Amino acid sequence: MMHWIIVPVVLPALLAPLIAFAMRHDITLARTASTAGTVLLLGVAVGLVLVAADGQTHVYRLGDWPAPFGIVLVLDRLSALMVVLTATLALLVLIHAMATGWDARGRHFHALFQFQLMGICGAFLTGDVFNLFVFFEVLLIASYGLMIHSGGRARIQAGLQYVVMNLAGSTLFLFALGTLYAATGTLNIADLATRLAEIPQGEAALVRVAVILLMIVFAVKAALFPVQFWLPNTYANAPAPVAALFAIMTKVGAYAILRVHTIAFGPGIAGTEDIAPTWLLPAAIVTIAVGAFGVLGARRLMPLIAFSVVGSMGTLLVAVAAFSPAATTAALYYMVHSTFAAACLFLIADLVVTRRAADTLRPAPATAQNGLFAALFFAAAIGMAGMPPLSGFLGKLLVLDALREPGTIAWVWSAILIGSLLTIIGFARAGSTLFWKSTAIGGVRGEVATAPRATPMEIAPTMAALATLGLLAVFAGPVAAYLDGTAQQLFDRAGYVSAVLGPSEEG
Repeated sequence: MMHWIIVPVVLPALLAPLIAFAMRHDITLARTASTAGTVLLLGVAVGLVLVAADGQTHVYRLGDWPAPFGIVLVLDRLSALMVVLTATLALLVLIHAMATGWDARGRHFHALFQFQLMGICGAFLTGDVFNLFVFFEVLLIASYGLMIHSGGRARIQAGLQYVVMNLAGSTLFLFALGTLYAATGTLNIADLATRLAEIPQGEAALVRVAVILLMIVFAVKAALFPVQFWLPNTYANAPAPVAALFAIMTKVGAYAILRVHTIAFGPGIAGTEDIAPTWLLPAAIVTIAVGAFGVLGARRLMPLIAFSVVGSMGTLLVAVAAFSPAATTAALYYMVHSTFAAACLFLIADLVVTRRAADTLRPAPATAQNGLFAALFFAAAIGMAGMPPLSGFLGKLLVLDALREPGTIAWVWSAILIGSLLTIIGFARAGSTLFWKSTAIGGVRGEVATAPRATPMEIAPTMAALATLGLLAVFAGPVAAYLDGTAQQLFDRAGYVSAVLGPSEEG
């Protein structure tokens, strides 16, 4: 076995308590340890991408116990992609948090940050549904602490709603796991695929209940209609660097839908293959509408960006709902793009809001570097709205091209194109108010008269995220080719089952 597969889980798991107990009173030590750990995590993640590039499914068996009896971690092109995406985003967010001083507003920021990375990486690498639940809980517990970092009444209230919603989701998750185990006797994803294939459709009622419950749970994590209402308030009130990191958390829900419903419940599994496509597509279309109208009606900057995240998740899940290799390729490209686009917007919002009295969308005295902030904001907005020349345009084009079936093309294309138009209008209105109209304001009572200029280190993570969007557009061909191989591997159920359970279980 290759032990590097478990490093993205073990490294932050060991580093987090070390920071919490030994370095919480020394911000310099905590920053040094957290940065070193995140850089090392990124290095390991890049190495895992190179390992997974061979197209094989690599399995790590904890304690050398064979699946399905033991715990397994599974590395393929998809899980390697998600881990490197997480590590890259984490490093950008960490640099921003340290440069702006957000991490110093509470003693446990870096410990919680590492626990969050442990949970996210574990969710992407695990090979069974029960440990997916475990890693969900790890990342959620850490996110609760990060959500209320530095305190404040509004933040505590939003955090409470976030906790209650996710506790309800966790309860449903346990019910689903219990039902699934009662019906099949296993929770290993590969083993589920083999056992469910043997259950006739007429005898799969209990399994269908479990699958529907799991779909609801994953919908909560992915902010899918009608359980998306927790996201705008949570992201709008979280510290901006935390909201930027949370851009990957909704992708955990989308990843779980892709992984579990493709391997265990998807095409070829008679009793469950129709569940996800039937419910996912209409919910995703409505999610696009909710996000677009939310952006159009927002009166504060942070909620506007949060609603744009909701809309982007709708676009992503429209592609996921097709459950085909071509649509999955488009979904993965858009997933990478939307993660960096959302994070970039939150980081820019932090630079802007901390230099104003509030994040309300109304004219106020122009701050120092107003032109720079305006350029960064509009560039990121172009990316999120899906306008050329950045990768958002190509991502939506790939999604539209993959979804041309006669029964869905009218609904999907209308939702994405109209949603994009409304998003463009919302961002244009917000940007003109924040940056152009502000130059005509001489001074308003209660506004920040003077504010420090942003340092190069504060701006660097935002610039790096924007550069990533540009690189995704420039190298769209090679990236799409890699993601096409990723999608093909994902839909190779027999190869996944054979790698996890052994050749004797294939079939």
